[in-house]
Amino acid sequence: MNSNLEGKVVLVTGASSGIGQATALALSEAGAKVVVGARRTDRLKLLAEDAPGDVLVLDLDVTDQQAVQDAVAATVQRFGRLDALVNNAGVMLNGPILGADTTEWTRMIETNLLGSMYAVHAALPHLLESKGSVVQVSSTSGRIASAAAAAYSASKFGITGFIESLRQEVTTQGVRVVVVEPGFVSTELITHGTDPALRAMAQQMADSMRTLQPEDIANAVVYALGQPDHVSVNQLLIRPTDQDR
Repeated sequence: MNSNLEGKVVLVTGASSGIGQATALALSEAGAKVVVGARRTDRLKLLAEDAPGDVLVLDLDVTDQQAVQDAVAATVQRFGRLDALVNNAGVMLNGPILGADTTEWTRMIETNLLGSMYAVHAALPHLLESKGSVVQVSSTSGRIASAAAAAYSASKFGITGFIESLRQEVTTQGVRVVVVEPGFVSTELITHGTDPALRAMAQQMADSMRTLQPEDIANAVVYALGQPDHVSVNQLLIRPTDQDR
């Protein structure tokens, strides 16, 4: 058990599957009190049953700013404080720019970028009080753009920029800010897209390498949050060994 996480209160968004689910379980195993938010609350309830510690389940759509504020308020009401925010909620709807369904662009910007920004905005007063942490799950697509992923990359480049500005604003006030940039992880994310050819390509990529597992990223989050308070692990770039870019 990570003693630096014992009793800490952590809110994890997008916790119903993949990295968010694995992170919530890993934090619970490390002794944290975990609040899990997502739209699929049936999955969250199953997660809460599997977790060894105290878990609060919240119905949360991060694109709804009021819902985000309510989730933070419910966390503080239940546990009296907030020590860390793990911004993980995200969607990946890849496709070429020509002929794109721009409603998919809107959905990615609202979820990946604005959703994370809303969560930081709501959580920050409490994190300043507790001298807590923000962990932002971004992507390698937030530093290297690729064809057929323009809007997704834009959302990830955007949130990486926002989080770096946040770090500069709050680090001297004791709030640690961490960006985690995973490469290819075996999650539901690759199934989100509607283009069959791109989904098949993503699956082919996954089959061609030893992909990361959600638990690999969860372990990195626990590592970063578990450091002594004077140590701020600002960036973690984590790729499969077999991924070349």
